[in-house]
Amino acid sequence: MSALGHYLEEEGIATVAISLIRPQTKNTKPPRALWVPFELGRPFGPPGDPPFQRRVLLAALRLLERAKGPVIIEDFPDDDPRAKPDPGWRPPAVPAASADGSAEALGARLESEIPLLQAAHERWLARHGRSAIGLSALAIEDCGRYVADWLRGRAPASPREGFSAPLMLRFAVDDLKAYYLEAGAGVGNPSSRQLGDWFWNETAAGAAIHALRTACLASDDERLKLIAGNFMVPAARVRSAS
Repeated sequence: MSALGHYLEEEGIATVAISLIRPQTKNTKPPRALWVPFELGRPFGPPGDPPFQRRVLLAALRLLERAKGPVIIEDFPDDDPRAKPDPGWRPPAVPAASADGSAEALGARLESEIPLLQAAHERWLARHGRSAIGLSALAIEDCGRYVADWLRGRAPASPREGFSAPLMLRFAVDDLKAYYLEAGAGVGNPSSRQLGDWFWNETAAGAAIHALRTACLASDDERLKLIAGNFMVPAARVRSAS
């Protein structure tokens, strides 16, 4: 984006970028950039907070009024207000981990856990009127079954014509993550860290995706390795789990 900014500026079009990684922005030297102290994927701050997002957008646009250059990098002064934990938030209750840590047992836990979150997810839908679920075009129970079968080593065929089995696995994992995180946020205003800690550390789905990532990375299928290494588990969660 920094290179594109310089190209557009040479054509007479003023540009400004939102930066989430300050060292990278310093190295690439865009014409103008506003660095924001938010997590990746949230360049304008927390979802569902238009006034705060408007402040970020206006701070970025004001850089277009600045005369100095050729490189301007300024810092947004405020943190994401949703980064603070909600002390009153309570996640949906899920069964504790079983002493049997086999792939078969973990797959069964995942399949039985999904229906327990239905009411919590319905509260999310009632509150927000939308969902990020849908990449796989499968019912969420079928996503769980598909992931569980991969975990058990069965390598099931793709349930959708025109989509490879590894790609459908990625989509099913993404839909599971969306389902759980939306269910977790159905009540209260948990921070993303609270939601992430609950999902990755306490649910069968989080444990199953970790185990599936490890299994796929040991596969001879390069597509599976690519998907497992880049799309299943966030890098920060891989480090914290290692």
